[in-house]
Amino acid sequence: MEEILNQYETVQASDATIWFKAGKIEDFPTNRGGCIKYKNKQIAIFNFARRNAWYACQNACPHKMEMVLSRGMTGSADDIPKIACPMHKKTFSLIDGSNLNGDDYRIATYPVKIIENEVFVGFVD
Repeated sequence: MEEILNQYETVQASDATIWFKAGKIEDFPTNRGGCIKYKNKQIAIFNFARRNAWYACQNACPHKMEMVLSRGMTGSADDIPKIACPMHKKTFSLIDGSNLNGDDYRIATYPVKIIENEVFVGFVD
């Protein structure tokens, strides 16, 4: 199962060499997540309208290896946007992927940009 997690690595916007067109703004639910597939990765994308921001992270919950984060609950903890796994309630920062419960698990995050009405996610591979 670790091989699943090993394919996900955080990408900073300045490091992105590929901007993958994930869809149109209306393809993603407001204040919830949607999921796309990029190569062999499942990526959760969040239209966090309450913050007027977009976020992307791996869809795999590192706790039990379930592809469920896109169906998690978004919110904030000390003004940090977060996603809570719908199965295990582990929470992760959508900024840097850190575990907000204090556990060792973390998630990979990816930059998102909106151009006109289209949503792009940044990758390095």
